[in-house]
Amino acid sequence: MTKKLISSNSEFEKHIGYSRAVVDGDWVFVSGTTGYHYETMTIDDDIVQQTKQCLENIASALRQAHAQMRDVVRVTYILPDATEFEKCWPVLRTYFGDIRPAATMFSAGLADPKMKIEIQVTARITQKTT
Repeated sequence: MTKKLISSNSEFEKHIGYSRAVVDGDWVFVSGTTGYHYETMTIDDDIVQQTKQCLENIASALRQAHAQMRDVVRVTYILPDATEFEKCWPVLRTYFGDIRPAATMFSAGLADPKMKIEIQVTARITQKTT
């Protein structure tokens, strides 16, 4: 199988030169994804809302790769303020509570001060979707 590149049509992808996700065989590598709503290029001020939007953006990329959230095996959370991570837990539990991927969280500066969380995932397609 050849490599497939997936785009969200985010301005960031064009300016920086990367793909939202890359499919290589049964593996899907989703780039660090923030809480921007890509159609409007707006971002909510609230970290919980940003987390929800991150995960919706990731779910969209996975669907384009013929994968689902249940295929996620690894997740990395990046937050400028680690003390805010606990606010995200209920949303993360909604998406990953039954899946329980391997996870890491660390604190680091993000590209834009409006960004309060960035999430990156790796998935292995276990059942092809249409």
